[in-house]
Amino acid sequence: MSETRTDAPPVTVTDALALPELQAGDPELVAGRTGLGRSIRWAHVVAGASAIPLLEGGELILTTGAGWPGDHSALDNIATSVVTANPAAAILELGAHFDAAPAELVDACERHGIPLIVLHREVRFVQITQRIHQRVLAAQTEALAARAEVHTMLTELGLNRSPVDYVVERLAETLDAPVILEDSAGRVVAWAGGELPPQEALAPWVAAVGSAGSGVGSGAGTAASATPALPPEAETVAVEAQGKRWGRLSALPGPPHAAGRRTVLELGAFALALGKLADPDGEQWLQLSSKRLFDALLGGRYRSDSELSAQLAAAGLPIEGRVLLGATLRGTEEFGGHSSLERAVLETALRRAAAPEGRVILIPDPAEPTDPPSPAASAESSDPARAGRTPLLALLSFPADDPRVAAAAGSAAAPPLAARLAHELDMLIPTPTPASWRAHLGLGAPGRGLRSLITSLERVRAAGRLRPTASVGRVTVQQAERQALAYLVRGLSATPEVQEFAADTLGPVIAHDAGTGTGHSGDLLRVLRAYLTHPTNRSLAAQQARLSRSVFYQRLALIEDLLGVDLADGTTITALTVALLARSD
Repeated sequence: MSETRTDAPPVTVTDALALPELQAGDPELVAGRTGLGRSIRWAHVVAGASAIPLLEGGELILTTGAGWPGDHSALDNIATSVVTANPAAAILELGAHFDAAPAELVDACERHGIPLIVLHREVRFVQITQRIHQRVLAAQTEALAARAEVHTMLTELGLNRSPVDYVVERLAETLDAPVILEDSAGRVVAWAGGELPPQEALAPWVAAVGSAGSGVGSGAGTAASATPALPPEAETVAVEAQGKRWGRLSALPGPPHAAGRRTVLELGAFALALGKLADPDGEQWLQLSSKRLFDALLGGRYRSDSELSAQLAAAGLPIEGRVLLGATLRGTEEFGGHSSLERAVLETALRRAAAPEGRVILIPDPAEPTDPPSPAASAESSDPARAGRTPLLALLSFPADDPRVAAAAGSAAAPPLAARLAHELDMLIPTPTPASWRAHLGLGAPGRGLRSLITSLERVRAAGRLRPTASVGRVTVQQAERQALAYLVRGLSATPEVQEFAADTLGPVIAHDAGTGTGHSGDLLRVLRAYLTHPTNRSLAAQQARLSRSVFYQRLALIEDLLGVDLADGTTITALTVALLARSD
């Protein structure tokens, strides 16, 4: 930590002039009016000329001019010595040795902005120095008390492993100014405080992300943004410990603090460093910013589009002039390792697939702590209990002409982003990973602007896991552009009307599957789904349902009897397809 600095209200030259002890001398300012706000570090009585070079700067000099020579050259040297010592101000008592302030001293003080005050009546210098020292010591005592209070608060936060955003909030409250924490790549992890709207407070980081050119977004890689251009009055300190630098903590301009704004920031950085040492993998930092942004985006916790756009850009996801889309990513089948390893592989692969021009923000879907396997997944998985995973939610931002978000050449071709993802997965997955394991990528519709990004994410999230439209390597992919009906129905499935329609349409089949005894195989929904996937090819549908053709046909006949419909009718096929899509189980 650097040398302690305080912002305790300083004793200025103006304050000294207001003291009764100094007013008793009938003071007159003869030079350096612009320096009346200079801070007084100490008061010192100077006798003779030899003591002047011993001053350290910032003192209030009190002198009668005793021992000063009277010739022009010598006085010029004394004047040079005075301004070189850089005192807060100089007070010359007239009468005993000088009837007026030497012109040489007046000129030198005026040029350097050092107040020169003459006293027309005799005063007791000891009283003046005593009062000045009392004021200076009182300010220092206040600063030390404030520093101790802040140190205690922030040390407790660090030892208690308080969340990063809470530490930043307390710092902002203490400084009464916006405080921003960024990681080593220049992406905003957390920010709080002040009356500035986010788009103004975060403007330097938004501009830095925009000027960085290539790179990846929050949690998306190691490419750093440009250094934000902060106002001159802002304070910035590094968050580091044990020789490792994790980021920076900045406070935008605000009121002074008795302990010193920089000192408060340094103590805050120490508290954050303690938390970082307890979280060596950086999971808290990596997830905090992303979680807050997804909460704001999905929960409507923002006041304007420009506010949320600024927060996203500061976190590394530029909005302006970019193609944006939401996505989901999850593993299917058995991975052969701990779920945390599977998640790390998926996250890293998607970040690499988007790099270097693309930006990504990722979190596990907070609404789905466990992702139940879809019926289609259950039908295709040898172990349905393992077919589902907690999906990752992703926000993606690409340059306007990026080929990875261009339409695929053929209807059956996998999109370029999925191909890149498959390539990265091949290099990342452990050798023992079973051959049946796949990464399932759900892509929302790409668009421009914040509104389209929100819509894209909401629809792909609501769609859940659908039957893939294409596959490449270990990646299966579903696309909003090719599954518009499924995305639409899943997005509306939470409404009571759609749920009632699905229940009424499929009720007899669901009830039959739930029954036991002869003729109750419990697989009618799976058979119906396979048939509706391939309504013109019953042989392929039977193969997908893993039933012989004869048994499959028997099941279809039973479904027609239960529902009282003709499965060859187009309207019936449409209604049943919508009803099945509305079911998320």
